[in-house]
Amino acid sequence: MVGGDENDLISVVRGSLGGRSEEFKAFGADFFSNNLYALLMHVYAALLGNNPTISTAELSALLPDFTQKHLIANQYCIFETKEELNQDTLNRLGGTIIIAKQVTGNGVLTFADIPSLLATELSTVKGKVVFSLRLVGIPPREGKDLFRACKNGLKKKGVPSRYTGNEREAAKPIVLHDDGLLDPKKGCELTIIREKHLFWIGRTVAAQNVKAYTLRDIGKPVRDTTVGLLPPKLAQILLNFGEYLANENAKKTLKSYVVFDPFCGTGVIPIEVLLRRNTILASDVSLKAVNGCEKNIEWTRKTYKILKKDAESIVWKQDATKPFDLKKHVPDIIVTEGSLGPALSDRPTIKDIEKFMRDSDDLAAGFLKNCKACLPNVPIVMTLPVWYAMKKMMPLKKIAETIDACGYKTVMPPHVSGWLPDRLSLLYRRSDQFVGREIVLLMPKK
Repeated sequence: MVGGDENDLISVVRGSLGGRSEEFKAFGADFFSNNLYALLMHVYAALLGNNPTISTAELSALLPDFTQKHLIANQYCIFETKEELNQDTLNRLGGTIIIAKQVTGNGVLTFADIPSLLATELSTVKGKVVFSLRLVGIPPREGKDLFRACKNGLKKKGVPSRYTGNEREAAKPIVLHDDGLLDPKKGCELTIIREKHLFWIGRTVAAQNVKAYTLRDIGKPVRDTTVGLLPPKLAQILLNFGEYLANENAKKTLKSYVVFDPFCGTGVIPIEVLLRRNTILASDVSLKAVNGCEKNIEWTRKTYKILKKDAESIVWKQDATKPFDLKKHVPDIIVTEGSLGPALSDRPTIKDIEKFMRDSDDLAAGFLKNCKACLPNVPIVMTLPVWYAMKKMMPLKKIAETIDACGYKTVMPPHVSGWLPDRLSLLYRRSDQFVGREIVLLMPKK
């Protein structure tokens, strides 16, 4: 029934009653209004990344029926969806660290029931088991007692065990993978969240694959540290926003995507596109960047065994403000990291930033005008620079006017607000960075 819809379940019930409409009515409309939704929906908790608003926006973009229920300490988002989420889902998400699926359903459990629940979740494991508890809102002393109670409960059932993580620090994602805690045949981690009016228990079903990110971040042959390095996680986030826009623009969910990155650099976004087995068109004004991108694409194909017939890639030298000639390939979406200005080793002055800002405003205007002229119906996801002087944050001043004049409108995934009242966009920045990234989602005006 998972992944079905209301009509599927109604048909099953009606069929079980032999099509007798009166008995079907007697079954009660209240049942369907009160319980059908719960039967179809899964409840999850996501440990969000360092930019919780962006992480939530990404979930909303990826899951069409995403419904947020709670946000705990600006870290854990509890939400509902019909989708069955697993490690493959998390591998596509750049802004989520952990996903846990609720195991208590509508049943009411107490704190004292956790050792028994853990034993049930570990019942499929043979031999010595490994477990962990991810505790949110639970004092360390109480958490320490709970770890001990869980271990003793397993011992009484004759099950040898060890645990990883502790009452003060949960197991890291790399440990969850290495110790088999995500594999029901090897171990289990319970995520336990307690707040004043909330007690939630789930089984951790997915965790960020740190080794995979490290490989494609620093393992690829070409890295250009003289320009801003786009993290693979952010590239994934931008692609998920892009796929959301492409689907909205097409008014259906596309099976595959043609993605164009006109500021490709050494190919962080193209690599992520290829890993999804989609077609990538990539260009850059710098020949050095183009050559680096081609080398990194070739490395990606060899490392992940991606054949050209399964995912095409075309890379060329191109000024993004000059007319595009894409010939037979028309992209479904443009996803790109626009120029963030010169690399900075020290905090810029306001005078420096004003110069950077003029250059970036001109580049953004030239690029958007070119896109509207050459690819008028293609949505755009791009990043723009936000500079931080000593006591002042400075985003681009003219970009809103430019977006409107070029025939685009800024949009957001459902239930997401912009980072400033007058800017429908998102901010990605680490606290120690002099330049942040403003993420804008642009839909062509009809």
